[in-house]
Amino acid sequence: MADPHELTMLEQAAAVRDGELSPVELTEHYLRRVEHLDASVGAYLTVTADRALDGARRAERLLARHAAAGGAGLPPLLGVPLPVKDLDAVPGVRCTYGSAVFAGHTAPEDEEPRLVALLREAGTVLLGKTNTPEFGLPAYTEGRVGPPARSPYDPSRGAGGSSGGAAAAVAAGLAPAAQGSDGGGSIRIPASCCGIVGVKPSRGRVSPAPGGDISGLATAGPLARTVRDAAALLDVMAAPAPGDPVPLAAPGTPFLRWCDRTPGRLRIGRWARPDVPGVTVAPEVLAAYERTSALLAGLGHEIVDVEQPLRPGDRDTFTPVWAVMSALVPVPAEREEELLPLTRWLRERGRAATGLDYARALESMQRVGRRLAGAVARCDAVLTPTLAQLPAPVGALRNDDDPAADFAAQVAFTPFTGPWNIAGLPAVSLPVEWTDEGLPVGMMLGAAHGAEGPLLALAAQVEAAVAPRPGPWGWGPRPRVW
Repeated sequence: MADPHELTMLEQAAAVRDGELSPVELTEHYLRRVEHLDASVGAYLTVTADRALDGARRAERLLARHAAAGGAGLPPLLGVPLPVKDLDAVPGVRCTYGSAVFAGHTAPEDEEPRLVALLREAGTVLLGKTNTPEFGLPAYTEGRVGPPARSPYDPSRGAGGSSGGAAAAVAAGLAPAAQGSDGGGSIRIPASCCGIVGVKPSRGRVSPAPGGDISGLATAGPLARTVRDAAALLDVMAAPAPGDPVPLAAPGTPFLRWCDRTPGRLRIGRWARPDVPGVTVAPEVLAAYERTSALLAGLGHEIVDVEQPLRPGDRDTFTPVWAVMSALVPVPAEREEELLPLTRWLRERGRAATGLDYARALESMQRVGRRLAGAVARCDAVLTPTLAQLPAPVGALRNDDDPAADFAAQVAFTPFTGPWNIAGLPAVSLPVEWTDEGLPVGMMLGAAHGAEGPLLALAAQVEAAVAPRPGPWGWGPRPRVW
């Protein structure tokens, strides 16, 4: 057998069920890799070694009890080690929310987020908490509570944000897959920077219980090296809960099974012109966009040029909502100055907004979302670049001296991702190409609300065309850190 980390998540799960790989052996393997390699990529803020080994031993006992039944009834990912993003509390585990203010905080034992419970019930073993920027706000993962998260393809480049640690862990083989969250691109941005697959589900697909994002912008989703792994992890995460504000029933067909379907001939719209005035797209990204369009046409799809559906200024509705969200985090007044300049700048704007301001921003955001959804509804899927630029060097976007310039630089870097959060539509970033210097280039496919199944079928078709047999590290060349 190959080294365990060279197997996909689904291959690891199968090897555990078949008795070819023990959960303890698999967990110890990943803990050793994290110990030796994580300093190069900054994937983890907390490693839960003792808890992971305890979970692995419980998985082994469960395997032994089910041996007589041939493994029937076992959880789908039994014994597979996975991390949780450090914006999500795991009872009894350190949870920093990416902020030095909460560096010593431990999540209480009395409330388990539904997402964390679903991962536990699926049999996964908690490896630790992945790196995220302060409160998940920026499109880069550079904070004061831990080192920057870096792309394993070039550690001088950032892993993106805010699920940068999760993406770096998957791309460097420090986790077989990972859970992330996405409020403006926070799954797809790191997926593109790290050369992996990242799925932002539809609004309502993954329950936010017991709490929730009142804006509707953010949702949890999977990051993985293959489309099938991402689909299987989404199957685990996509379980509605009573009282969800935008309920989506569990899919009739598992998302993993959609990956085995031929999508048929689709009408695929495309655009690569940002809606933000003055923002340009890197030539390497545009070249990859054209080649991906040609690949889709070669697969038999109809490719249709679509005018950028958003108008200049449309996304201004996003900023005040994002600012109010940042201000909701309860920080003691005497510790406010310990927050990063960007965080303080956003929180000041959020606190200055009245209830009427916020309601108007939400209403305007819904109108913008309808505009995007209307354009998408005329197609079966939509193609855009994921990012306007190649992965940015560490520190290139962050500007502590001028938070407004920092925020503007992030928007210029990620003009294509945020609108899908505004509209609540599903989108997936796929690692379609690498530059001559070895930097990954992601392309994004999106679809109508609730259409994750057909979208994953298309993504799997693209994967089969780009990488008929993905290597142990995914679709492209081997990362520098592996």
